[in-house]
Amino acid sequence: MKKVLDWLFGPPRDPLNPETRQHIALVAFFAWVGLGADGLSSSCYGPEEAFLALGQHAQLGLYLALATAVTVFIISLGYNQIIALFPSGGGGYKVASKLIDPRAGLVSGAALIVDYVLTIVISVASGVDALFSLLPVSAQPLKLAAEVLLILTLILLNLRGMKESIAVLMPIFLGFVFTHGSLILYGILAHSDRIPELVPDTLRETFQLSGQIGWFSVAALLLRAYSLGGGTYTGIEAVSNNVNTLAEPRVKTGRLTMVYMAASLAFTAGGIILLYLLWSSSRVEGQTLNAVTFRAIMQDWQLGGFSPGPAILPVVMALEGGLLFVAANTGFLGGPAVLANMAADQWAPHQFSYLSSRLVTQNGILLMGVAGLGILVWSNGKVSLLVVLYSINVFLTFSLSLLGMCIYWWRHRRREPAWPWRLGLAASGFALTSGILTVTVVEKFLEGGWVTLSITSALIVLMTLIKRHYKKTGKRLAELDRLFAQLETRKEKTPPKLDSALPTAVFMVGKHLSAGMHSLLWVQRLFPGHFKNFVFLNAGEVDSKSFGGEEAVEKLKKDVQTLVDCYVNFCHNNDLAATSYQTFGTDAIEQLTLMADRIKEDFPKSMFFATKLIFAEENWLTRLLHNQTAIVMQRRLHLKGMPMVILPMKL
Repeated sequence: MKKVLDWLFGPPRDPLNPETRQHIALVAFFAWVGLGADGLSSSCYGPEEAFLALGQHAQLGLYLALATAVTVFIISLGYNQIIALFPSGGGGYKVASKLIDPRAGLVSGAALIVDYVLTIVISVASGVDALFSLLPVSAQPLKLAAEVLLILTLILLNLRGMKESIAVLMPIFLGFVFTHGSLILYGILAHSDRIPELVPDTLRETFQLSGQIGWFSVAALLLRAYSLGGGTYTGIEAVSNNVNTLAEPRVKTGRLTMVYMAASLAFTAGGIILLYLLWSSSRVEGQTLNAVTFRAIMQDWQLGGFSPGPAILPVVMALEGGLLFVAANTGFLGGPAVLANMAADQWAPHQFSYLSSRLVTQNGILLMGVAGLGILVWSNGKVSLLVVLYSINVFLTFSLSLLGMCIYWWRHRRREPAWPWRLGLAASGFALTSGILTVTVVEKFLEGGWVTLSITSALIVLMTLIKRHYKKTGKRLAELDRLFAQLETRKEKTPPKLDSALPTAVFMVGKHLSAGMHSLLWVQRLFPGHFKNFVFLNAGEVDSKSFGGEEAVEKLKKDVQTLVDCYVNFCHNNDLAATSYQTFGTDAIEQLTLMADRIKEDFPKSMFFATKLIFAEENWLTRLLHNQTAIVMQRRLHLKGMPMVILPMKL
């Protein structure tokens, strides 16, 4: 089974080797592919939604093309500030938590998690729509099965590792950039004779329409279309959420990635809307508006009397669909990262910060995938519905992030000479994003917007309960830690000597001093004078937080060493022979099992002890929030013929 798993997911990686992080860290180009694909792919459906919302007044699309390009750069510049302030990642969640309030961070984090799930679903659904534009209408019933299969494939790719998934998908991304960039340039140049007429025609249409329905109604029409195209800007925040995965120097790499992302998205999204205008595109059943437009452009191609367009169109649409699958991959990169940050702040179960042997947040990837499959089946892959669900949370996060930046620059106005410009930029972005959010909620609340708000609200309530439990438990353990910290733990110059032939008590200890001391004192009481050696075993768990950099790993090692030294020194102060063993890895149970074998060789007469927290009111939530390491280890050691006792610690 291990060989099969290694073949599927790849062999384990050593988290303590500095070269490991250097190997998996992303340079700007790879980050643009892996994290920027979400933003670029939104040009496959965002401009279409905005343009179609204009109805018979398509000539006003010129305003949308300009507004789209400007909005992309304003939001991107705002997120550049976030990258500089939070180089450890976390993006909108960290901004709202640190600069506004932890509860604002909770709202932003919950919105981001739902949003990343929807990123997976809408990208896969939209990509399959693009591919099925090439097939007969009779093939439409097969779309849902294809979408499910693609999500399962992406789950497998991401469990292998971030860089591996990007490497597999990179040719698709580059193919999209080349083909769509070429089509946009050719499409504009082929109808360049119409470009001088665009501005006069647009102004004429604007004045005629205002005379019929009034300026307010014209503005409302444009604002509605602009807001419904809000899906175009999704994915811009992905880089700021994942700065910790970038190559050093992170801030410089992040900013360069944002330049790539903003330039490519503004050019592609704005250019596609311009193509709709120049080629007078309109909806065709079973086809995306991009497919209709590109088909018209390619039919215009002539090479020696031969039109290669019909042969090339399938390749173009396949690459468009493929890019959307690359964008779906962003959900598997960003979602688990947000969950890991929230788990570190105790809003989510600790398990979501754990890393697999491939150094990916496996639990987060699986949750994103399963949730995505559920929403996909519920919505039947309907892109028009998913866009509504998607855009609301995107702009909720945007708004909170940019509001946080406004607060930051106002507070630091006396220390930062350039604060007026930066505050103005953040305020402009906040005005744009909050305006789009308001219009989208009002317009689409009854058409599916209530679903997003309900799911996000339910997630906020659940995370509040999780935080309350962890806070209560942590407070009690901290009180006990302070109590035991008063015990004498000075280092002895001549400690008692160990005798491996005598009975030995081995304690599996964790982060809390009180739990280990609880076990030690209980053993002294239950087996007075029996054990002559006392061994303390600690498995330092390398999670997403401690893998954030070489300094974090060193801090983990130091904390573990300091803790076990307290136990050993306490025993020496009380004339008890003691020593310690430390091990580090992503799977504490695997590390403890390996070290138990070694200790058994060193001390043949060993008996193992561990503490399990006992709650007066235990339920499914407490079982979910606290791992069952003691129970799993007891079974493993019993199978090896090693005695192990679990000591209860009631809180």
